[in-house]
Amino acid sequence: MNQLNLNDVVNFVEENIDDFHKRRLDSLQNLKLSVILKRKNPYLFKAKNIFTAESLVRVLLDAHLSSQEEAIFGDFLESLAIFICGQIFNGKKSSAEGIDLEFERDGVLYIVAIKSGPNWGNSSQIKRMVDNFKKAQRILRTSHATANLRAVNGCCYGQEGQPDKGDYQKLCGQVFWEFISGNDRLFIDIIEPLGYRSQERDQAYSTEYGKIINGFSKQFLNDFCEEDAIDWEKLVRFNSGAK
Repeated sequence: MNQLNLNDVVNFVEENIDDFHKRRLDSLQNLKLSVILKRKNPYLFKAKNIFTAESLVRVLLDAHLSSQEEAIFGDFLESLAIFICGQIFNGKKSSAEGIDLEFERDGVLYIVAIKSGPNWGNSSQIKRMVDNFKKAQRILRTSHATANLRAVNGCCYGQEGQPDKGDYQKLCGQVFWEFISGNDRLFIDIIEPLGYRSQERDQAYSTEYGKIINGFSKQFLNDFCEEDAIDWEKLVRFNSGAK
């Protein structure tokens, strides 16, 4: 087990956080109003008494962007976790399907599926993860005949009161970061470098966000409003009408 150099972690974050911000901005710039209107529930907007184009567009956009950002940032946290584990336990990106990280600690070979938070999937997605664990274990045992193999679902934030899931361990938040680094303060230490030049980047994002809100509001007024009111029938037909 090597010692973790926090300066290496800071340098990794500063060198790679740009990709998160770039993908976040690209996601915003590549949006089309018609696409997000098709994906969201028009009945919900009516039930919430939304009656202006800008209000509806803002709710639509924020809901879409929130899920997009979670996925994009999840990719960054996965790469950070693999980097840190590589520094401490010589961990590496796994080539096995559905497995993100492999490393050995205390005589145990771990295979890890990394997720952002604890509430990441439904029962079928969890079953798929378990199937991936079992398949990876079968393959690894052919080349590591005497290895003690264990599967872990690692979550970058959150808590888990019952980590033993039978086929795998579920480790969240502080427990997960300590597991891959040997450092019980790492979950705190990584928060500061994540803000590297964030104000500068957020200004560019906010400028583009304003443009999208204005442009989509104008388009929505033209396409789905009559006499300055939302034409709900037209909107519902666009979203849910038979083709």
